[in-house]
Amino acid sequence: MEKEKSPIIELLSLLAIAGNILFVLWILYNGINESFHGTTIEKISYITLMGLLAVNAFLLLRTTRN
Repeated sequence: MEKEKSPIIELLSLLAIAGNILFVLWILYNGINESFHGTTIEKISYITLMGLLAVNAFLLLRTTRN
């Protein structure tokens, strides 16, 4: 038996997904604008952050569908 989610939880999940996607696009825009210049540490941290945000959005999408 599956417990139903409240509409507020579903709305917050969708807002979190939208925020994650928007933040990834913002990081990409800034990278493109600066021609992806930066130190190796900065590049690694940005790639890691974008990966974590993408995984978070994927997991939230997966749980909102169920």
